[in-house]
Amino acid sequence: MTDRIQHEKAYVDVLFDHLREEVESARRKLAEVQADVDPDNPDADALVRRETEYHALNAKLDQLGVAEIGLVFGRIDIADADADNPVPGRPDLDRRYVGRMGIDDRADHYRTLLLDWRAPQARPFYLATTAKPEGVETRSNIRMRGRTVTAVDDEVLAGTDAAATDDTAESTANVGSEAALRRAMNAARTGHMQSIVETIQREQDEIIRDATRGVMVVQGGPGTGKTAVALHRVAYLLYTWREQLSRTGVLIIGPNRTFLDYISRVLPELGETGVVLSTLERLVPGFQPTATAASESFAAREVKGSAEMANILKRAVQAYETVPADPVPLDIDGVRIEATPAMVKAARTRARRSRKPHNPARAVFAEALTQSLAQTLATRIGEDPLGGANLLSAADVDQLHDDLADHPQVLDLIDEHFPQLAPTDVLEELLTARERIAEAAGDYDEYTQQALYREPGIPFTPSDTALIDELAVLIGIVDPEEERRKEEEEWRRQVAEAEDALDILASSEATDNDDDQFEAEILSAADVIDPETLAARQQVRDIRSTAQRAAEDQAWAFGHVIVDEAQELSPMEWRMVFRRCPSRWMTLVGDTAQTSSPAGVDNWTDALEPFVAGRFRLHELSVNYRTPAEIMAVADAVLEQIGGGSKPSASIRSTGVPVAYYPQETDPAGVVRELERDDARLTAVITAENVGEMKGLEFDNVVVVEPAKIVEASPQGWQDLYVAVTRATQTLTMIGEIPL
Repeated sequence: MTDRIQHEKAYVDVLFDHLREEVESARRKLAEVQADVDPDNPDADALVRRETEYHALNAKLDQLGVAEIGLVFGRIDIADADADNPVPGRPDLDRRYVGRMGIDDRADHYRTLLLDWRAPQARPFYLATTAKPEGVETRSNIRMRGRTVTAVDDEVLAGTDAAATDDTAESTANVGSEAALRRAMNAARTGHMQSIVETIQREQDEIIRDATRGVMVVQGGPGTGKTAVALHRVAYLLYTWREQLSRTGVLIIGPNRTFLDYISRVLPELGETGVVLSTLERLVPGFQPTATAASESFAAREVKGSAEMANILKRAVQAYETVPADPVPLDIDGVRIEATPAMVKAARTRARRSRKPHNPARAVFAEALTQSLAQTLATRIGEDPLGGANLLSAADVDQLHDDLADHPQVLDLIDEHFPQLAPTDVLEELLTARERIAEAAGDYDEYTQQALYREPGIPFTPSDTALIDELAVLIGIVDPEEERRKEEEEWRRQVAEAEDALDILASSEATDNDDDQFEAEILSAADVIDPETLAARQQVRDIRSTAQRAAEDQAWAFGHVIVDEAQELSPMEWRMVFRRCPSRWMTLVGDTAQTSSPAGVDNWTDALEPFVAGRFRLHELSVNYRTPAEIMAVADAVLEQIGGGSKPSASIRSTGVPVAYYPQETDPAGVVRELERDDARLTAVITAENVGEMKGLEFDNVVVVEPAKIVEASPQGWQDLYVAVTRATQTLTMIGEIPL
């Protein structure tokens, strides 16, 4: 094996030489770009070009730097009549090295030295099994630490030696990369998700490369690799659809911040960093709930998550669009007129028929009401004492309209009956006032109305995020790009005015320059706008990446959205997520047997019907790579209690360590100390209080404390227990009995 390691090391050294040349070339170009603009005579085109190339080159350097982490991880010898790298003595075989990026030999007609794992030619590395070798005779898994090859595992998949080396059980004959997979599953957990790029299995690869351009659901039990599949799918899509997704961005939604920290290292290791990672409660820029989900009743979470909240919130906004019961007297410069209920109602109707959100519709309301008041005022002051036609012209009425538009009493009237709103204010006033709840939800049952109410001063909770997002749509979302355009237009207007003023000053310069007693005060352009200011206005000021801009823009339309633990989303949260992906190109990953949200998903068809009307593709992962068979025997018993038709996954691992049971009064700390004698192993204690924080995570050892309490703690208690018992990769300890 030492010779094999040395052989692969020699090849890897060649790859690193090419990688070093790429890095040096990129750095030279970066230095040239930075020196491309003359600071004394800045050119707008040159500035734009510099900024674009600067960020592109920095991104490339980042990618090249990340690729050094385990640059190569595999090799296949595959049948190919037109081999790019023929195997010595076997011209019918192509030797393909697979890694985290592609490398070509430019001096040798761009011959491929290393295949990006996402390239079509690399796919047999993942598809090949002893049952279906896909033309691969030999597959090698190459282990590296930094730039050093530490081990090589060879698998003969086809040919005369295949049967002799295949000791795989028939039930797992379709599982590839056996040695690498066993090593990854038996490795100690680190608190960060491990990349599976070298151990992707056939059923996972088919999902990762699925060409579906609509909604795709990946359903799978614990340990089937759903999250890893989703993340590798992101990397694959960014590779395949780079131009489109580099402009629109990719959004990954996880169940909690712990989970996002857990997966944060996976995407950089795959060579992709241009994505937005977020939880549901952080999806609305500028809004951050400070209370936890546990601080809110199940009834409140259920009602707030229901689809009926969209109707309730619409009514809550419309409740601010009022009509006075009686005429409102106005004193316009000594002339008394009245704003009648009919006038206000007609203006409100005009505003609502505009189909604009509340705040933009306010301008329609103000215009219609002001026009009615102008006509009323014109009738009063332009009345002909002799009974003839009104003495005011149309231009006079227009002037009255303009005067009324700025009149304090008219502005107060508009504010009273069609006020400017903010989503947080509307939601706070709705939830803390029984009168407003009755206005918006009076025809709903007492359970609904009671669940919505909370005492004033209680902070917002995660379930409020989707409601704030809905209200932002009803009220009107501020578009940061539109704000930027308005700022630019205002600047251009100021410059135009300055230029006009300079032209006037230049034409009227003092001509009595012969008078030595006075200096002519001639104002030049440089006295108003200096070259530095002009140059600053030409700079590309928004140098944020697509991901940075997308994260700060509530109305951003992402090119692709990944949702992990998607079974937890309520109908209102689905509305929030689908708004961010109008193209409906999404990958949804979850397991309905693990739903713990009271308004979560029972089945995918019902959840997605309002958005895609059943037009989605479903993949089901069937193999459990993480959880040993001994633990899955317990998990399957819990799954039977859940029901719902979820299929148990087939575990391919067995540790020989049975599940340990201790009496209910056992101290968990003592059990943990015993388990952690091996410092390299990660142990978690799961209770009824923290089980919700464990979604999507995995540990070497898990201690479940009082499973009966977990079951009793919520209506989804069995689902929570199912989550708890399937977090372990090595051992499971139960303190207390499972109430089967």
